[in-house]
Amino acid sequence: MTVTIRPLQQTDIQLLWQIAFGAGHEEWQNWNGPYFHDAPMTEDEMHAWAHDPFKNGIFLDGRLVGAVFAYYSDGILERWLEVGIVVYVNDIWGQGVGTTALRLWLDRVFGMVDLPHVGLTTWSGNIRMMRVAEKIGMREEARIRQVRYWQNQYWDSMKYGILRGEWEETRYAQGMDN
Repeated sequence: MTVTIRPLQQTDIQLLWQIAFGAGHEEWQNWNGPYFHDAPMTEDEMHAWAHDPFKNGIFLDGRLVGAVFAYYSDGILERWLEVGIVVYVNDIWGQGVGTTALRLWLDRVFGMVDLPHVGLTTWSGNIRMMRVAEKIGMREEARIRQVRYWQNQYWDSMKYGILRGEWEETRYAQGMDN
């Protein structure tokens, strides 16, 4: 099993839209901020989204299975960067694909920006995402209690982060520094 990430190519975009928003691929939406009730992207919106250097595809043995992304939480100041990940193909969940992809993505993001900190935000109902963040060395930095409302219940917003120096130590310990 080989997990890779790379910028999306024109030929990837229709497939990405299909695995993200096509029939039978809705399970990921129950975990990726479902309280926002986001409308699915159109294929045209997906084309625009995919041509951003802060968006990459996740590939398992060459097969497109998800996406990683980064965005600035502080808008034009560009000092507070957050990352995210979605594995759209749910039959591979629990196999370490997300952990490997996020590890690769953090390495790439720290190489792209000169910032001391990278964050990740999820919610307390997404136990798998919290585990992935912790597994790769991110620390819980904030828990904003009961601010996400989903399925008639309040959930916590969970903020994780890692400093550049911590990431460099982590990647060295994980053998990524070869």
